[in-house]
Amino acid sequence: MTTDPGWITIGDLARRAGVAASALRFYEAQGLISGARTAGRHRQYPRHVLRRVSFIRAAQTVGLRLDEIAAALSGLPESRTPTKADWERLARSWQPLLDERIRALTALRDQLGACIGCGCLSLQSCALYNTQDGAGARGPGARYLAGERPVAGPSAARPRRRPTSP
Repeated sequence: MTTDPGWITIGDLARRAGVAASALRFYEAQGLISGARTAGRHRQYPRHVLRRVSFIRAAQTVGLRLDEIAAALSGLPESRTPTKADWERLARSWQPLLDERIRALTALRDQLGACIGCGCLSLQSCALYNTQDGAGARGPGARYLAGERPVAGPSAARPRRRPTSP
């Protein structure tokens, strides 16, 4: 099949982007990319979509959700290749989100070996930092990794559980 030089087949796009053709169809269904059909009903995409797909994959790799990616891509032009200024504007808009992700990953790295306020009380230090599972009264999940400070003093919100041996 021959395509216009400004267009690329779904198979070529999949190979060049390192994704399955099914992923491209999914991205298209989600409105992240758009293409067209040839007279023979084969999918093809403008060449600049390769950059969008690479961007989507990179964003997913750092843990961004598809709705976050879609919101960012919605600010880029569909009908033309995004310029360097377009990409820089998008990058600036994501800096606060990425900074927060970096902060969360740093906290995870630094605190994972200590009490994270999850309520398991399995570490000996958890009895000190999470007395009577006071973190559990604040809600589900690892409260200290979520940025909350350890509970000071005993909490009557939950009965005390005995720490178990590691």
